[in-house]
Amino acid sequence: MAEYRATALFELDAPGEDFLKGRYSRGHTVTFGGGFELPATASHHVVGPKWAAPGAVDPEEMLVASLSTCHMLTFLHVARNAGFVVTRYRDAAVGVMEKTAEGRMAVTRVTLRPEIAYEGRRPSAAEAEHLHHQAHEECFIANSVKTEVVVEEVEPAEV
Repeated sequence: MAEYRATALFELDAPGEDFLKGRYSRGHTVTFGGGFELPATASHHVVGPKWAAPGAVDPEEMLVASLSTCHMLTFLHVARNAGFVVTRYRDAAVGVMEKTAEGRMAVTRVTLRPEIAYEGRRPSAAEAEHLHHQAHEECFIANSVKTEVVVEEVEPAEV
């Protein structure tokens, strides 16, 4: 068993804010177990731009990034085991938040759009689909959420 830690810290300290009326910055920090501190905020889609901290990451973006990076790292592993050499992997992932059938807001779908460059032989479409399926099945984060995760690999642009 492994443990992963994150500490979220919010402090109401800006003059003129009114917490009880909801007029306060949602800016905060998240410090990870390794000591990295990340500026964070509520989504501007949720609280509006006035109360979201500029230049900070919101929880929904962190969820999309977690799914994207977990799939990438797992894909690199399964591709290596299959004998493919990945030289570049770029994913422009997109998450969608909408109401669920129960009427609650949730990130219901995350689409991963990896562009992958290889050295030597590139997998066929069927092989790539199998590698992505295997990566999805083994991805710890995908196994931890009920959000639909879709992979749509795209051809890398010529460099």
